[in-house]
Amino acid sequence: MKQLYQTVRTAVQRHAAARLTAEKALEALKTTAGSNTQDSNLSRTFATFRLKPRNPWKLYPVTPRLTVPDHIVKPPYAEDSVQSTPSIRSNVIELKTKKQIEEMRTACEMASWIREFAGKQVEPGITTDEIDKRVHDECIRIGAYPSPLGYCGFPKSICTSVNSVVCHGIPDLRPLEEGDIINIDVSVYFNGYHGDCSAMFVAGKADPEAIRLINATKEAMEKAISICGPNVPLNRIGREIQNVADREGYGLVREFCGHGIGKEFHIPPHIFHYANVAPGVMLPGMVFTIEPIMNESGTSKVFTMADNWTVLTEDGSRSAQFEQTIAITEDGHEILTKHKPGQFA
Repeated sequence: MKQLYQTVRTAVQRHAAARLTAEKALEALKTTAGSNTQDSNLSRTFATFRLKPRNPWKLYPVTPRLTVPDHIVKPPYAEDSVQSTPSIRSNVIELKTKKQIEEMRTACEMASWIREFAGKQVEPGITTDEIDKRVHDECIRIGAYPSPLGYCGFPKSICTSVNSVVCHGIPDLRPLEEGDIINIDVSVYFNGYHGDCSAMFVAGKADPEAIRLINATKEAMEKAISICGPNVPLNRIGREIQNVADREGYGLVREFCGHGIGKEFHIPPHIFHYANVAPGVMLPGMVFTIEPIMNESGTSKVFTMADNWTVLTEDGSRSAQFEQTIAITEDGHEILTKHKPGQFA
């Protein structure tokens, strides 16, 4: 035990090249200390050794929150942030009727439209703040409320996660650079329902490894969607995604999951994007998102920045995510976040 402790202390104090040694020693120390209840003193000491993340990403200035005209119907939390506390902690899974799914279809199609619109804005030199403004205006033009705006206090209308940002990136004044990869997470509220989706885009031309990461993440989502249908175990989704990640050597983020959606933004069921044994099967009327996040280096470790929103890969490696909202039908599934060409032009 003491030898492990000394290894940690020495590695932390040395050059960053010793970081991997320290991490391995920390894991060993944690395991040993945790199994030896008599050594609580050393266990407490272990908790004070937190290695600084290697990710160099920094936060840029964020402009004030945009306003939404009075004629746009808003979700309850738009006026009262207390009401934006997610209901995902509940265990009740809503089974929607065909009429309810039809009622939320337009919101999902609008989200898909906005996702495509957002992607067309991506180019070197543009700031994510400018993309957010354009998307915000397009949401208003088609009559939808941008769901992220004000949700749990989120200050913008979309999430923009660039390079090593895993998710929940706040649009800011950093210009996109040639080769940047970016996830734009779009959600809208219309007719009393939310629609939620995201996709990866590239500023200019991406390097081959970035393209491989993006393609694998999209493939994982599509394979997970393809197996969905009545009485299929919910945990099959995670297994399909895990198979792709393992094949490519990518890490899967475990801190964030897919979720049910409807009149509320986040509701059960919880959809885990890694191999798991969670109980439950898919039933007709379930509507939920599938949104895996893959990290390029193989790590699954992430951390949250000082803004309490922006989540980064712990080691600075790039991350990718795709998302669709799907409904379980009597004979399979339907992707709701798809729009027709020119539908909202």
